[in-house]
Amino acid sequence: MEILAATEALRVPAAVDLTAIVIGALTGGLLAAREGFAVSGVLLLAVSTGLGGGLIRDVLLAEGPPVALTNPAYLPTVAITAGVTFFFSGWMSRLTALLVGLDAVTLGFFTVIGAQKAQLVGLPSASVVFIGTLTAVGGAVIRDVLLAQRADIVQPGPYNAVAALIGAAALTVLAGPVGLDPLPVAAIVIVLVAVLRILSVWRGWEAPVAVDLPLHARNRLGRRRRRRHDDS
Repeated sequence: MEILAATEALRVPAAVDLTAIVIGALTGGLLAAREGFAVSGVLLLAVSTGLGGGLIRDVLLAEGPPVALTNPAYLPTVAITAGVTFFFSGWMSRLTALLVGLDAVTLGFFTVIGAQKAQLVGLPSASVVFIGTLTAVGGAVIRDVLLAQRADIVQPGPYNAVAALIGAAALTVLAGPVGLDPLPVAAIVIVLVAVLRILSVWRGWEAPVAVDLPLHARNRLGRRRRRRHDDS
């Protein structure tokens, strides 16, 4: 099912897109600074975290050169952001709570932006959810690969990809069957993703891990039999 025609798709302002990229670049640059990377490493992680998800998205959509390369503001802005983190990482690291909140909001923005781009090319609902989620977490995956560590999104921990997936799925429902206007849909999804991310960090919620249901059922059955045996 097509969730929206291209002419009805959400249109996120360029300034909002750029703000999300800056915040993503800040988180990547700060992580590189904490790891003691050289200036090239800080710049590389800022670029990958801020622009990585959008680059993957645009390559998959195959609609010409990625926006990160055609928009003259993106790369210079990320470079300036990397410079700020390189020289002021110690001061910015003290803003942990603020950065967690900004990171959560950015996750929501990237989810909406990715889903919007998928809508504009007329992709079906499942593909819109996939592209929205991938745009939100793609930069973090590239960052973790560059750091030679297991990607955060595949490990138990606070909601990241899970929050983006839920948000992208909510967007397809609200913009499709429910029929809400684009602007309320964008606002609802951004708030939903950000709240899920922040609550998961604050309350210690973790993404579910694989469960062996047959083994779980056998264990429960065994415990019940032992209790009955003890009662008798």
